[in-house]
Amino acid sequence: MPAINAPKVFTPGAGLTFKKSGGGGGPGGEKIEHRIGVQAPARVIWEVLADLDAWSEWNPLYTQAVGRIAIGDTLVLTLNLPGESPETIRPVITDWTPANLLHWKLSLAGGLVRSVRYLEIDELAEASCIFANGEIMGGLLGRYVAKRMGRKMYRGFAAMGEALKVRAEAQWRAESGNPTSAS
Repeated sequence: MPAINAPKVFTPGAGLTFKKSGGGGGPGGEKIEHRIGVQAPARVIWEVLADLDAWSEWNPLYTQAVGRIAIGDTLVLTLNLPGESPETIRPVITDWTPANLLHWKLSLAGGLVRSVRYLEIDELAEASCIFANGEIMGGLLGRYVAKRMGRKMYRGFAAMGEALKVRAEAQWRAESGNPTSAS
């Protein structure tokens, strides 16, 4: 029998990873995440992510991206969640490491909703990585927003992950002639 306050977990097979975050000193809140394998080196995946000007060419979740990747800088992104009208958001970059991760934070509704968005590359082998794409929602209304928007967010993260995989693998194939998932 599950504990009374046990986190709810939806498996990817059910269409959503949704679980209570926290512990380990990290931010608390609701976590929504999509992960996908990419047959390309971490540096190639990073090149795709770091080229914000090109996001409009491949990224179905953020159809426009303006700014530069630097801690403390603000990005201007057009968020296009499935089934929702496009919305301009202005997150602040909190952390980045080339070929590894990009994190930003966003505060909405006067701070009642706070989120940490992460794009992370876990290298498994020289040309094999996992791309983790997720968000931790906190604040007074964070849990409510995560429950209300969670499935749409997951579908958006999945679409972004799939599109990044296609773009990075095509770039790697063009660079090296090596086979990828699409070969």
